[in-house]
Amino acid sequence: MTVNLSGRSFLKLLDFTPEEITYLVDLAADLKRMKRAGEPHRYLEGKNIVLLFEKTSTRTRCSFEVAGHDLGLGVTYLDPGSSQMGKKESIADTARVLGRMFDGIEYRGYGQEIVDTLAKYAGVPVWNGLTDEFHPTQMIADMLTLREEFGDVRGRKLTFMGDARNNVANSLMVVCAKLGMNFCACGPVEQMPEDGLVETCRAIAAESGCTITLTSDVAQGAADADAIYTDIWVSMGEPAELWAERIRLLSPYQVSSEIMAHAKDTAIFMHCLPAFHDTETTIGADIAEKFGIAEMEVTDEVFESAQSRVFEEAENRMHSIKAIIYATLK
Repeated sequence: MTVNLSGRSFLKLLDFTPEEITYLVDLAADLKRMKRAGEPHRYLEGKNIVLLFEKTSTRTRCSFEVAGHDLGLGVTYLDPGSSQMGKKESIADTARVLGRMFDGIEYRGYGQEIVDTLAKYAGVPVWNGLTDEFHPTQMIADMLTLREEFGDVRGRKLTFMGDARNNVANSLMVVCAKLGMNFCACGPVEQMPEDGLVETCRAIAAESGCTITLTSDVAQGAADADAIYTDIWVSMGEPAELWAERIRLLSPYQVSSEIMAHAKDTAIFMHCLPAFHDTETTIGADIAEKFGIAEMEVTDEVFESAQSRVFEEAENRMHSIKAIIYATLK
């Protein structure tokens, strides 16, 4: 079956078939090969895109900008103070203005309804660079990373440790269900994914021949895992007052060498970054001073270990975002 995503927005992976997701991973792999071989691929010369950022970023912004330049695109970046979106101008009006100037729009910010509204009114493809609910571009990068490590991901087990209600865990559950990868959310009951999304993913998983498991038992969650994945305990935009409660709830799920030992010998560690694995950041140092812990969601030993694939994931963000841009604008 020929996959054609031209003109489509990329808002959440629930909107895409397994074949379409696999196509994007394949395309990302091919574009990565071209990048490393020094083969020019300025396929979108003359087109322009705009990046709307209400939340700051390192990987997402750099990935979109480098991907855009490699494809021959003009790229405009608007930070939170550089547009009237949501202040003097509605989301719908912003979309209709930008859609007449640009060939594609990226949004990174808060509620999923914002990126949905942009897509409804823009008239051009809109890409979700992260919302409170989903982080779909990260998933294409993660699946590329897993495929590079293991080949076919079908039947493999990925376990997410910690705050399993956040956008990354939600998106991992969706993409695993779509691609036939067994997904386990391992964390406190209070931080499990929403029931409705779990039911939706279990229905998809039944068709794909995989499982969705929720558990608070660390040994059960990590057992026989091919990949252990985690994320920071307080997400961007959440109040700092949550740190004390999240540290209390999530410390048992800190990814350590002991947790990795429950997984397969060939298991890898994954993290979308940034990671608080030491005190070399202002937040890390502040948390250490206030709560007496030098490592949070992952120990420095695991983060720096031979099992860690976090920087491969970071690089793959650029290749996967390039694939998404090209597939929807070509």
